Amino acid sequence: MLLGCAVALLVRCNPIDKNPSVVQVQLHEADWSDGLEAYEATWPDKFGIGKSADKSFIAKWDIDVRPDGKGLPKGEGRAKNGAAVYQNKCASCHGVNGYEGPEDKLVTDSTGRNTIGNYWPYATTIFDYVRRAMPFEAPGSLTDQEVYDITAYLLYLNGIIEEEFVITEKTLPQVEMPAKKRYVLDDRRGGPEIR
Repeated sequence: MLLGCAVALLVRCNPIDKNPSVVQVQLHEADWSDGLEAYEATWPDKFGIGKSADKSFIAKWDIDVRPDGKGLPKGEGRAKNGAAVYQNKCASCHGVNGYEGPEDKLVTDSTGRNTIGNYWPYATTIFDYVRRAMPFEAPGSLTDQEVYDITAYLLYLNGIIEEEFVITEKTLPQVEMPAKKRYVLDDRRGGPEIR
């Protein structure tokens, strides 16, 4: 008797009955072990999570920079200005001079470890990576001006540009990185483009 009352109470207190916006989950006749195609056929047209992204939303996230400079914002950077930004935003992880750590070394030294100065093939990659992923605790928080200045400073520390050289959206793609000649286009067909 007590069990019957408990079941009746649970049935009457079902939150789905009181909240019409909650959709009951239907049991599907296939699962992942039946093969992907059969399983996908059981999926609804929409899962009802997230929201549609309009063009302005996508534009805010479309900030990649290509080797030829496409995607670079207008601006300019100087190593002298980058030194101050670097000390405030980067030195705690990469060291005062860019190679003391505790995180990755940014400046080429005598150890032969891969750094941006001896391994990265394009200078624009520095701007792209710093803007999207740094600083580690607050990625994407640097202004374009700060990123240009840090990029100039790192290129200067690696001996790639002179301290007075001004990088812009036009000059940065023209900076010749020492490692670029190490990357060879793969002339085979049907495989990776870089070997």
